[in-house]
Amino acid sequence: MSAIQGLMSAYAPDTSDREAALARARGYPYAIPGRSYHWHGGQVSDFDPAKTAGRTPVLAVGSNQSPEQLTRKFGHIATWEIPVQRCALAGFDVVYSAHIARYGSVPAMLQAALGTTVTLFVNWLDEQQLDAMHETELSHGNYYYGRLDDVAVRLEDGGTLDIVHGYFSRRGHVTQDGDGVALATVPAENRTRPARDCGQMLAQVQQRIDPDHDLDAFIIRLIEDEGFRQTVIAALMHDAVPFGAPYAIVEG
Repeated sequence: MSAIQGLMSAYAPDTSDREAALARARGYPYAIPGRSYHWHGGQVSDFDPAKTAGRTPVLAVGSNQSPEQLTRKFGHIATWEIPVQRCALAGFDVVYSAHIARYGSVPAMLQAALGTTVTLFVNWLDEQQLDAMHETELSHGNYYYGRLDDVAVRLEDGGTLDIVHGYFSRRGHVTQDGDGVALATVPAENRTRPARDCGQMLAQVQQRIDPDHDLDAFIIRLIEDEGFRQTVIAALMHDAVPFGAPYAIVEG
C-alpha cells in the first residue's frame, strides 16, 4: 500500500471513544501556532525558508494550519516534511462552510471581506504532498482546488505573494442573520462578522436543524450517519452564500 493509498484509512473518524470523538468535532481547527514552523513526520521545528524552494504555496484556512491535523493526515508517512509559513491575507476572512466534515466539525472556508486582514498559514507542498492533500480536501465534493491571482499575501519573514493556491468551498458559507460566521480561533484585523468557536457553531447548527435532541447525540449522529449528515448539509446550503471573489478552478 502506497503512502497516499493508506492516507484515508489513517484519517478516518472513530467514535469508539465517544468523548474523544466529541472533542475532535468541537476542537476544530485545533491548536494553531503563533509563528511559522516546519512539520516533519509529526514533529515541529523552526521554519527554514530555504526548504520552500520548488514547492507550491497552498493557503491553509482551517485545520491545515495545525500541526495536529497535519499529523492526523500525514503522520504515518515518516519521511514527509512540510514548511508551514504564517501570513496575513488582505481583503478576506475565514468563515464556516455550509457542510459537515465526516468527523463532525463545521469546517472553514475562505470568504471575501473588504477591509479585513486575516492571519493564516501557507502549506508549502511538493507534488506528492499536493496529491495527498487533494485526497483529503476534494474527495467528498466540498471544495474546489484553485488559484487566487492579484492578492496581497504578506509572509511572516517579510516576503509577499500575489498568487496563491487554495481550497475553495463548493457549498458556500453558513449564514446567520444574513451573514457568515467567522472562526473565532483564526485571528483577523477589522473583522465585522460575528465569530464563534466550532463547539458554539455546532450548537447553532443543532438548534437550527434538530433543537429537540441532545447536542452530543447530534454530533455523534453527524459522524456515524452519512445520510443524516447529508440531510444537514442540504439544510445548511439552502441559504448559503458562495465564495465572493474571482479565482481560477484548477481541480475539483
